[in-house]
Amino acid sequence: MRVALFDLDETLLDGVSDLLWSEYLAERGEGDAEVVRGFHRDYQLGQLDLGKFLATYLDPFVRLEAELLHAWREDWHATRAAPRVKPLGRALVEQRRAEGFHVALVTATNDFLAGRIAQGLGIDELIATRLERDGERYTGRIVGEPCFREGKIARVASWLEARGSGFDEPGETWFYSDSHNDLPLLSRVSHPVCVDPDPRLAAIAAARGWPVLSLRAPESAAT
Repeated sequence: MRVALFDLDETLLDGVSDLLWSEYLAERGEGDAEVVRGFHRDYQLGQLDLGKFLATYLDPFVRLEAELLHAWREDWHATRAAPRVKPLGRALVEQRRAEGFHVALVTATNDFLAGRIAQGLGIDELIATRLERDGERYTGRIVGEPCFREGKIARVASWLEARGSGFDEPGETWFYSDSHNDLPLLSRVSHPVCVDPDPRLAAIAAARGWPVLSLRAPESAAT
């Protein structure tokens, strides 16, 4: 089995989906984008308290009607997320699919947002943090293990097992990511690829001889 796994934020997307969503909500009087930016800085430092982040970040999901959330998500995707998908990233996804790879998006971002971006990319397989629902309303809790750090290994392992495969089975398992937070999964796959890596991941890639790839347009990389 040949598998190509793609991280989302700063890998296929030139930006952070949770932050883009929080900014969108803040413009509509819902939530505080600056608080989410603080959590994102913690994430970059490898110090994110996921429980505190989710308690703050998911509050609007609990208070707002699902119909409104879905309408806002469509506008957010069209105006904030889709324009920031890296064209070279989209091309790489299409290339891997054409080569016969099973392609999946693997992200700590929740399935509410990541699923819409995956749909826009034509990616059918999504491995993401799942938001719990009670009927049509979101509860503010998540289902199962968050798809974050070591949790990505467990979630991908379950996804592979459901397809009669695994990390140690014959074949190829590629993972493309920008973040040192994804070091556990990068270390587990047969073909780790560091995409526009953060400084910590860039240093690890150099030490381990991992390939480094940029999916930014040349003019973006220069800025």
